Amino acid sequence: MSLTKEPSGSSVDPAGQVEEGKLARGTRRNLAFWMVFVAGMSCDFLTAMDMTAISTALPTIAERLDGVDFIWAGSAYSLTSTAIIPMCGGLVSVFGRKPILLGSIVLFALGSALCGGAQNMNMLISGRAIQGFGGGGCMAATDVIYADLIPLPERGRFLGITASVWALAAAIGPTIAGAVTSSGSWRWLFFLNVPVCAISIVMVVTFLRVKALPHESFTSKMVKMDWIGNIVIIASTVSITWALMRGGLYLSWGSAEVLVPLCVGIAGIASFFVIEILWVSEPTIPWTVVANRTSFSGYIATFLHGIVAMALLYYLPVYYQAVQLASPIGSSVDDLGMSFTVAPAAILCGASIQVLRRYRLQNYIGWIFMIVGLWMLTLLDTESSRAKYIGFPTILTVGTGMIWISTSFPILSPLPYSNNARALCFFTYVRFFAQGWGVAIGGAILQSSLRKTLPASFDAQFPLRVPLAYAAIPKIRALDPELQSLVREAFASSLQLLWKVMIGLAGAGLMSILLMEELPMKTDLDEQWGLQEGTVANLDEESRVTVTVD
Repeated sequence: MSLTKEPSGSSVDPAGQVEEGKLARGTRRNLAFWMVFVAGMSCDFLTAMDMTAISTALPTIAERLDGVDFIWAGSAYSLTSTAIIPMCGGLVSVFGRKPILLGSIVLFALGSALCGGAQNMNMLISGRAIQGFGGGGCMAATDVIYADLIPLPERGRFLGITASVWALAAAIGPTIAGAVTSSGSWRWLFFLNVPVCAISIVMVVTFLRVKALPHESFTSKMVKMDWIGNIVIIASTVSITWALMRGGLYLSWGSAEVLVPLCVGIAGIASFFVIEILWVSEPTIPWTVVANRTSFSGYIATFLHGIVAMALLYYLPVYYQAVQLASPIGSSVDDLGMSFTVAPAAILCGASIQVLRRYRLQNYIGWIFMIVGLWMLTLLDTESSRAKYIGFPTILTVGTGMIWISTSFPILSPLPYSNNARALCFFTYVRFFAQGWGVAIGGAILQSSLRKTLPASFDAQFPLRVPLAYAAIPKIRALDPELQSLVREAFASSLQLLWKVMIGLAGAGLMSILLMEELPMKTDLDEQWGLQEGTVANLDEESRVTVTVD
């Protein structure tokens, strides 16, 4: 190998300089990627923590703020976060990923600060609504950014990591909330979000440097937005979500106050797709995103999975507390086995898709695990051992973790680019929208069954429209043994009915795979959204140094 002299007198190998330059650029690109990924995960953690922790703290918060109906403090977040997600597909495509993510983080921080400083329930509800706009935007934007940086076949293990973040938040959120509220420091549950948001903002500003968008005026960007479609989908989502929050618990499903907004919302969503097909030049959800059978099957599976997963998250703790008489913190401890099963299952599923370059098999296996796990939950009663009621749900959560990851692959495989922003935002919207249905369906089943099975003397203590699944739990421990046994049996049988309904929905999810084709997964990315020095096209061991060639 020949050496040349530099003017300074040092010997330099030109080929070595090239390799060292590639090494340095590759290292910088990997560092930038990982910092963006960590920033995104911090946003995911905040939004997941908020969803899982606040329900534990809200009764105490409402008492401190002299609130009466605290249901809106929890529901405002879900309502606004779900409503804003479809719009994010257009926003990140027209205005860029970085501004929308930064704006969403700022909104989440602002909402958190308002909640922490709330002097009354109205202020808390307003803060929660602003948090929801920020949280929904963060979720949609980070999903799109991950897809911008990683081609679809390589994405499995990274999606598994994000699933583990959600699982960790779900595991520790209720415990942290219980500890903070019991110490009288509930405001810090919100205030602690602010410095984490600040760190995320710094990381996004520093490392998320995407290629410059074509120069357009703000006015032309505003004109590109599908405002009519967005207004229709947001209004329809709010209408349906409001009906779901009230129906079966506070109002009869047949009442006009529930039936009218539910029907109007469903009609609005149907008209939204008509508008997108026939009227809008740059639609929020292009028809091509849902028109093919493989993507459509993925969206169906995502919706059904969201219902079952949220019913499990909300109502399995009811079994622990109402049937096994666990405390709220004890219930969260019982949940740990389930929470820590989701992440390994998701990571293994993602890794297998990456290695095999196939996704149908994982979808089949995931739904089968879910069906078997739900059937095992129907066997739980008042006499079940601790090993059973902690172990059985882990079978279900293996399937839950697998389906959590695997449905995005059939959705994106038929589309031109594997980082289709509008398809990804619609995927996130379907998942969030389904969660509202999961809570509503589970609550309605429990409410109806408990009214029939609870002893009349105990049931008479609660007004007709009070949610029994939660209102009755604090009173069970103080009952005399005979009445307590009857109440526990009523809860056990009602939950068994709920899990049987979920088996039917999981079976429909399994059948949805019949529509799904095994298509080659796209490796093409829309290069407009790559990092300035090049996209992270492959992060396997053999290409860790030279991720792409400039």
